[in-house]
Amino acid sequence: MNSSTKETLAFETEVNQLLKLMIHSLYSNKEIFLRELISNASDACDKLRFEALGDDALFEGDNELAVDVEFDKDAGTLTVRDNGIGMSREEVIHNIGTIAKSGTREFFEQLTGDQAKDAKLIGQFGVGFYSAFIVADHVVLTTRHAGMGPEHGVRWESDGTGSYTLETLDVPARGTEIVLHLREDERDDLLNDWRLRNIITKYSDHVPLPIRMHKRDEEGNLGDEWETVNKASALWQRPKSEITDEEYKTFYKHISHDFGDPLGWTHNRVEGRLEYTSLLYVPEKAPFDLWDRDHAHGLKLYVQRVFIMDDAEQLIPRYLRFVRGVIDSNDLPLNISREILQGNRIIEQIRAGSVKKLLGMLEQMAEKRPEDYQKFWDEFGRVMKEGPAEDFSNRETIAGLLRFASTHEDTEAQTVSLKDYVSRMKEGQDKIYYITADSFMAAKHSPHLELLRKKGIEVLLMYDRVDEWLMGHLNEFDGKQFQSVAKGDLDLGEVESEDERKAQEEAENEAKELVTRVGEALGDRVESVRVSHRLTSSPACIVLGEHDMALYMQQLLKQAGHEMPTSKPVLEINPSHPMVARLDSESDENRFKEWSMLLLDQAILAEGGQLEDPASFVGRLNQLMLALSE
Repeated sequence: MNSSTKETLAFETEVNQLLKLMIHSLYSNKEIFLRELISNASDACDKLRFEALGDDALFEGDNELAVDVEFDKDAGTLTVRDNGIGMSREEVIHNIGTIAKSGTREFFEQLTGDQAKDAKLIGQFGVGFYSAFIVADHVVLTTRHAGMGPEHGVRWESDGTGSYTLETLDVPARGTEIVLHLREDERDDLLNDWRLRNIITKYSDHVPLPIRMHKRDEEGNLGDEWETVNKASALWQRPKSEITDEEYKTFYKHISHDFGDPLGWTHNRVEGRLEYTSLLYVPEKAPFDLWDRDHAHGLKLYVQRVFIMDDAEQLIPRYLRFVRGVIDSNDLPLNISREILQGNRIIEQIRAGSVKKLLGMLEQMAEKRPEDYQKFWDEFGRVMKEGPAEDFSNRETIAGLLRFASTHEDTEAQTVSLKDYVSRMKEGQDKIYYITADSFMAAKHSPHLELLRKKGIEVLLMYDRVDEWLMGHLNEFDGKQFQSVAKGDLDLGEVESEDERKAQEEAENEAKELVTRVGEALGDRVESVRVSHRLTSSPACIVLGEHDMALYMQQLLKQAGHEMPTSKPVLEINPSHPMVARLDSESDENRFKEWSMLLLDQAILAEGGQLEDPASFVGRLNQLMLALSE
């Protein structure tokens, strides 16, 4: 392709939708377009500096990196230019013609039509370059990747209404230039030296790279000489006492491309044998790619204020992958790679120190700003539940940050901490009781809770899929053991009186014959049959072994193609229930067997399991209904 040939390409449908949404939803905060373009330009310069560590020729004799902003009143244009890494033709198509993000469909499904709410969602999603169309009706981007010949330059043009043109042409200098042809009604406001300097100072003062504009001469006219508008110093290297909350929030938006403020941050300088600075943020909203395991989630790594890499996942454990921020180390080599980061002793120390600071910040938020912490938990709780399995050394701290639903409130909201639970434990109670299920309603109405509800013993209701995994790695809290009310023997400890234990023994003795008959009828479908200690109003329930996986999880894993070890449940029956009493009086052995099977099937369904032979269950149920109607 030569410079005289233009190719017209259509935007992806999602890009089209996003452009329309942005022009309308973000208009009230239109000046953020300049922040986004400068942020992208800064990233491009950072990437060149990193790439040039291994190949100095990429600088092409120009290693003074900067972002230039200028305007032309006569032409009605505003230009943002950088001498960073630049883009190839393929990168232009990938980065600008496409939204290569997971969660795109979910993003559009969440849009409401309410401009204020949609603006927040758009900010969460991150839009960068497209924000230019908030104020421009035509955008021209010219770019060349560093290290490629001038003939590999690319020009991209669009009016933001469905398509764009691509043209290959000679571009002498590396980097990217974006020319915005402003809408008529934006020109008086934005083609103004004072206004642009004000926006740069407001949103991009902290960018550790010179942002330049033309300097005014003694007569007040703009000349050809450039001057730096921003402080151009790394914010994280400044003393905390000199940084305002507003500056911290602005810097967060710069590194995260989030439009919202963070929920909290922690800024620390470590000195001594190991020297590094960390500035870490907890977002208010979960990013759309939080559950994309193929996407790298990490922090920006700097070495001696030189940008090294984005998304350095080695600096933060997976359960804290929502954290955004920077780490600047004085002890790592400038040419460090992702491979060297793996298992690096210095990185491990930085990671351990950063995790402690983050968890400490969350503990403080939970104690002093409980409403904000609840917002955090609603967004990131399921991710935090991965922590005890992943981070053994901080297990107790993470456990203290967990929140659950419980029978104390009996609502779906996960607001109960383990500390809350322990403070409400009954006299003589020495265990933390919980149940896992595939939904809140299944947990709330589980027959396993009947005795505990009757005694007023609180039970944690766990219904997130990660909960079964979590409880496999969380054994105790504050010296109290966890016990599933649906697995193993139910031990109520000192909460149960001697009289109640004797009554249980008597019930077991009286029902011995019935238990034997039901066990023989069910054969190898169950491990055993016994009189229940947990039921007060249901006829039966199944109980798994202490180390068995919940039935609903077994089912999920089977559906995903995993081989599951075969384990048989224990069937517990309630002899005082009319249905079980009726079964006990049944003399017809065939009917007794059918009804015993029905009792087991009901118990399996109540636990979220699936029947191997649903048709037989329906047949037995029909027989029972007909018998009762006679």
